[in-house]
Amino acid sequence: MSAPAAEPRPSTLKVWLLACRPATLLAGVTPVVVGAALAMANGVFQLGPALGALLGATFIQIGTNLANDYYDFKKGADTDARLGPARAAQKGWLTPREVATGTAVALGLAFLTGLYLVAVAGWPILVLGLVSIALAVGYTGGPYPLAYHGLGDLFVLIFFGYAAVAGTYYVQALTVAPEVWLAATPVGALATAILVVNNLRDRFTDAEANKRTLAVRFGATAARIEYSVLFAVAYGAPMLAVSLGWGGLGWLLPLVSLPVAMRQVRAVWQTDGAALNPHLGATARMELIVGALLAVGVNL
Repeated sequence: MSAPAAEPRPSTLKVWLLACRPATLLAGVTPVVVGAALAMANGVFQLGPALGALLGATFIQIGTNLANDYYDFKKGADTDARLGPARAAQKGWLTPREVATGTAVALGLAFLTGLYLVAVAGWPILVLGLVSIALAVGYTGGPYPLAYHGLGDLFVLIFFGYAAVAGTYYVQALTVAPEVWLAATPVGALATAILVVNNLRDRFTDAEANKRTLAVRFGATAARIEYSVLFAVAYGAPMLAVSLGWGGLGWLLPLVSLPVAMRQVRAVWQTDGAALNPHLGATARMELIVGALLAVGVNL
């Protein structure tokens, strides 16, 4: 019997697009949309800083993805046993050095974008930007990689939720209104839920590579409970905002997507392994849906 044919290499452009993981970019775009919508609702919207925040967040997301590709390959977390979508270094489509160069370019563009935002909003954005860039690499690299010590979930919640939404609002208003923190909660929670699906799927190969995610440390049931709680928090935060008088009834608009969310949570409880791949994208779409509905709702 002849050996199976090797998987053909996509075009160079497609390889780089795949390496950037375009589906995950929703996690970087959604908090900027919500932060800009809140600024619009409060009469402090500024197009230039909002677009700068969007570019900066996108470049940091791409840089994080490429750094993750590089370090997971070097540490043995991405192998031929991988259940998720192909990774450029793992498939040999790009050399580790090329991926590392791509990481540097993406984070360099994020830094240049950040210079404009610092000129607009001052030193708090400088601190936030430098920490974000450092942790983009430190997520899977450096002396204490967050993802390998079970801290990836906290990192995503903070930086793709609270920091991104509040940072977007701050570069326009030069302050952060109290309701911004509650609006950031569903965004961060659902961004974290994307990671939970990824870690649930990869828990066996991650364990072999000593990548001690929460799914590896506490098992599949705990990961599914975390996923469910994150969805509950995402839908509970707008209701809390209304009950506190921090937002009008428009904040409840994300609740129209609750039936879809419940089906998604149920599916993750009933699915495992490579069959979770569609639910990774579905969770990212849920973040976008909830974020878009919230962005509309806060302006009603």
